[in-house]
Amino acid sequence: MNKFRLEAMSDGIFAIIITVMLLELKIPEGYDLYALKDELNLIFSYILSFIYVGIYWNNHHHLFLVVNNINGKILWTNLHLMFWLTMIPLSTGWSAHTHYAPIPTAIYALILCMCSLSYRLLEQIISRNEGENSLAAKLLTKDTKLSISVVLYGMSIFLSFIETKFTLFILGVLAILWFFPNKHIEDYYSEKQE
Repeated sequence: MNKFRLEAMSDGIFAIIITVMLLELKIPEGYDLYALKDELNLIFSYILSFIYVGIYWNNHHHLFLVVNNINGKILWTNLHLMFWLTMIPLSTGWSAHTHYAPIPTAIYALILCMCSLSYRLLEQIISRNEGENSLAAKLLTKDTKLSISVVLYGMSIFLSFIETKFTLFILGVLAILWFFPNKHIEDYYSEKQE
């Protein structure tokens, strides 16, 4: 099957997720920066979630550079990833509106964790589909970032019940960790273009 319809649909979903998050922001009533005071939590959460969605869009784009063919498993696994990504606006808004109460913040961290795990599952399904001698199998090696991420996501969920500021800090650290796409794919295409 051709991968371009999957990529087009995924790009559309990424755009909708960002739009839904943006629509959650309220236009402040007032003429100075003090008018933003009531929206600071939501603005912060929007920025963090926007970065996460941007990271997934960027990594998804890079991932499909190494894909030649797709099948039903890849389609369904991609939809699984899209499902968890579409939950980001809900958890972003809920966590921010409750001023980072423990349960909404834990759910926010859990949803980001599920996005990470479903992305890794997509990588594994793609590697198997492409074959063990394929470019995908070579470039989508076992990623130590994922192991570190799972531990940090688990900690962030647990810490939500102690102090949600720690959770937000860890989620910020994870965003920095994942900001750069798969180095193996980047290096491969940089060398190919030279």
